[in-house]
Amino acid sequence: MSVGLLALLDDVAALAKVAAASLDDITGQAMKAGAKAAGAVIDDAAVTPRYVHGFSAERELPIVGKIALGSIRNKLIILLPAALLLSAFLPWVINPLLMLGGAYLCYEGAEKVYALLFPHQAHAHEAEVGPSASNPVALEEEKVAGAIKTDFILSAEIMTIALATIPLGSVVNQALVLLLVAIGITAVVYGGVALIVKADDIGLHLATNGFTGPGRAFGRGLVKAMPGFMQTLSIVGTAAMVWVGGGIILHGLAGLGWDAPEHWVEGIAHTVAAIAPAIPGVLGWLTTAALSGLLGLVLGFILIPVAQYAIAPILGMFRKKRAGA
Repeated sequence: MSVGLLALLDDVAALAKVAAASLDDITGQAMKAGAKAAGAVIDDAAVTPRYVHGFSAERELPIVGKIALGSIRNKLIILLPAALLLSAFLPWVINPLLMLGGAYLCYEGAEKVYALLFPHQAHAHEAEVGPSASNPVALEEEKVAGAIKTDFILSAEIMTIALATIPLGSVVNQALVLLLVAIGITAVVYGGVALIVKADDIGLHLATNGFTGPGRAFGRGLVKAMPGFMQTLSIVGTAAMVWVGGGIILHGLAGLGWDAPEHWVEGIAHTVAAIAPAIPGVLGWLTTAALSGLLGLVLGFILIPVAQYAIAPILGMFRKKRAGA
């Protein structure tokens, strides 16, 4: 074998080692970035199942699939390039945009609480803000569109957190890390959601076709437990909207120079955490989430009449113009 060929093979081997090291580095960064965004990921998983509630069993997985597809489009086609471009050229725009998204989450969460407390007024509010779907197909499309819209806000938060954890380097490296984060998180969230919404069917199958007594008993227990679990998850999903939205607003205000509200929340969280030194992280997180949620709920209730009497009429005018065009 010639010396030139040996040198070429050495170069190829060296490049392969560099490529493998780079891949390991990108994978490690993606896992670290995904872990940092775990809070928003959990919120996304808690929020999504409520959009499937009320549909027939055969439509549950197709609806989850539509939402998952919309989520991956959100992340890869819109948010990934937007995050890289804004980070490179207009970094100051990211914070206000996230705050707008946070305000929308607060509004969505407060709307659910409002519907629970004042069902008649909430029905009138929904009629003013937007017409209800008139048939099951339109209702499904409406629910999917709403879920994808909410996912967009949570995905923006996930991608922004992930981008902030990536060490400064080439744009290609950042893009690859965000790509892995987007695909991995979407698979985890919507794979988990699919399991949750089909858990009662799995339980029913085990209860009727299980090979062992314990297996059939587990299936019956799963069927009995799922309605309460889904109700709890719906409450958690609504709470997630207001505490994530409130947290985004608090962090955004600090980024704009008004950091007193965030410091106030952090101070109370530290004080509460000191009460039980054995679990300071849990108490601190719960306190921060509760106070952020309270802020988000108040802001959301303020935005309900704003949406009804200011934003909805403007959107209605645009709809009429578009319909007449």
